[in-house]
Amino acid sequence: MGRLMRRHWVPAILSEQLRSDGRPVRVQLFGEKLVAFRDSDGKVGLLGEACPHRKASLAFGRNEECGLRCLYHGWKFDTEGNVLDMPSEPRESVLREKARHVAYPTREAGEFVWTYMGPADAMPAFEQPSWAPDENTRVAIAKIELPCNWAQIMEGQIDSAHSSSLHSSDMRPAKGEATAKTDHWVRPSTDKNPRIQVQLTNYGMRYAAIRRPITNANTHDYVRITTYVAPFAALIPPNSSYNVASVIVPRNDNSSYFHFIAWAGDDKVGIDTDTWRKFCVLVVGDDVDADFKPIKRNAGNDYLQDRELMEAGHFTGIPGIPNQDIAMWESMGSIADRTQERLGASDIAIVQFRRLMIEAVNSFEKNEQVIGHIEPRLRQAKLCSYQGVVEKTLPWRTLGASDEEVALLQGLEQDETEIEMAGAVA
Repeated sequence: MGRLMRRHWVPAILSEQLRSDGRPVRVQLFGEKLVAFRDSDGKVGLLGEACPHRKASLAFGRNEECGLRCLYHGWKFDTEGNVLDMPSEPRESVLREKARHVAYPTREAGEFVWTYMGPADAMPAFEQPSWAPDENTRVAIAKIELPCNWAQIMEGQIDSAHSSSLHSSDMRPAKGEATAKTDHWVRPSTDKNPRIQVQLTNYGMRYAAIRRPITNANTHDYVRITTYVAPFAALIPPNSSYNVASVIVPRNDNSSYFHFIAWAGDDKVGIDTDTWRKFCVLVVGDDVDADFKPIKRNAGNDYLQDRELMEAGHFTGIPGIPNQDIAMWESMGSIADRTQERLGASDIAIVQFRRLMIEAVNSFEKNEQVIGHIEPRLRQAKLCSYQGVVEKTLPWRTLGASDEEVALLQGLEQDETEIEMAGAVA
């Protein structure tokens, strides 16, 4: 799976974490320890953390004059891994030409620094991500480093049924359209038992969670469509003010970077970063530190769950939608024991996600076919999620999809799967 993921451009670190000639930042991706820095000209480097000389950490290094200098013996590297200076070696030494350091290419888009870590001859062209389809998109990101596996976090993003219970105090039912208030979201349904239908695609999958709406339940459905863009992103059904996405990147088998994103183009109001992080209860300096590691709520203090607040009517006693999810994900262990699960009809999308990614790995091992890079394909900027109350006769697969995507998916009918019975999943 790690080799497959390395064939994609990886959202490695937030752009805001790096400033020119500022401190280097440790990054771990797929178990590989790296260090990121922004040089004097604003260019971002992503190098192996261990200096190739004696393996001291470059995270302690001096970021100066367009290079990162190791403190141990003064070796200095540029953003491409070239050695700029070796003060500990004779001037006539040829070691400088031979000691090129591990360095990965970088790009910046959607408030992220991206990197490609696969074979150079297989590097795909970089493209704007689905949550930032153009450079004018307004993006707000809450981030936290979590001690659990990438897959069980992603499964939380493509599990629509849990939101009606776990997030019921923050996603409140009311007549009208799905809206965003300052302290909660509103949705037009009280139905906690959605019907799940899945559509596989060559970039991942789309699935619909179909619920009874509060009004016109006999003639209409409340449809929420989540789009999984393999391997890192889930586009979550939007509200009237902004679109929502999540990006999960593996640090290693047992830990991940979780990003919760609100984004808006000209058609929506949007939300600024400070307000978004306050809404998520993931404020830097209060809930997480400068490296986005949790400093307030954790498994050791039960995420500061407030039982008195629960008695007063709050469902979980845990503030912030992401923190409620985090408590559930971490309680499963760093890698959930799925042999002990008892899955039901609401878990159809979860099962399909697992099948999808296992088949993607098998296909990659056989012929190096990479999910998301299979032709014919759409640019990620064309992909989106959807929510709305619609007539029952309207086919959900066309909702929120561009004409180009509808045509593409119709042409891939042989790869399309829809399952409505839990027994069929088993």
